[in-house]
Amino acid sequence: MANTPSAKKATRKIARRTAINGARRSRVRTFLRKVEEAIASGDKDAAVAAFRAAEPEMRRAASKGVFHRNTVSRKISRLSHRVKAIGEA
Repeated sequence: MANTPSAKKATRKIARRTAINGARRSRVRTFLRKVEEAIASGDKDAAVAAFRAAEPEMRRAASKGVFHRNTVSRKISRLSHRVKAIGEA
């Protein structure tokens, strides 16, 4: 347990930040799930719309430090390829 006032404050700040990060992470996962479901259903319009909604959320999470920049870029790239592939094959 923290003893000094500064350490106690730090634990309060960490708890707040953890809650915020958890909410952001959950929000991004929800957007990703919507894209995955649209891809699975084969509906290109829905997939494109879901992807356009998900991309800024993912970038925002990366800018806030919830996910690493490279991880987000990789996921966006792979999702983009999969969305574009709908209806081609």
